[in-house]
Amino acid sequence: MYVCKLMERVVSAKFPTRYGNFTIHGYINKKNKEHHIALVLGDISDSASVLVRVHSECLTGDALGSSKCDCGDQYDKAMRAIQKEGRGVLVYLRQEGRGIGLINKLKAYALQDKGMDTVEANLALGFPPDHRDYTEGAEILVDLGVKKIRLMTNNPEKIAGLEKFGLEITERVVIETDDKEHCKHYMQTKKDKLGHILASY
Repeated sequence: MYVCKLMERVVSAKFPTRYGNFTIHGYINKKNKEHHIALVLGDISDSASVLVRVHSECLTGDALGSSKCDCGDQYDKAMRAIQKEGRGVLVYLRQEGRGIGLINKLKAYALQDKGMDTVEANLALGFPPDHRDYTEGAEILVDLGVKKIRLMTNNPEKIAGLEKFGLEITERVVIETDDKEHCKHYMQTKKDKLGHILASY
């Protein structure tokens, strides 16, 4: 059984949202002091597979309505799916810009304006194409008592990143969103260079 080493749950509270009445759990990474959250709907304490989304923060997409990516739409679709299910978990990780941070993501935007794709822009800034780590997300799920997961993702790396912590992923739930004109190249790059499973591209 995996024992959490990094993440500490420091607060829990009722959290009514437009998607239903969730409980919000706040976590701190004991090593780097970064903050992460989990939104939980319903009873997830039994042994049945739980519908889960592990979502990396995207301020530009989640809060500002950017059409350069599908992140905000994925968040909305995941929360609606959990609402419909009546139970589930959305883990929200502070990993802006695939882990490179907000300002570096904006620098990558500027490079994309000059013709680079997202992978080329990250590499030009000295980062790997995807700098994310799912240790924190896995530890949060372990702390919540989740063992079996129906994971909403198009990213095989996320599946691998969670399974190594003993979480059993019983199903990959497709989470494709409607096409946006401004992010077609971004989506094609995710499929061609990052291996995302996207039937529409």
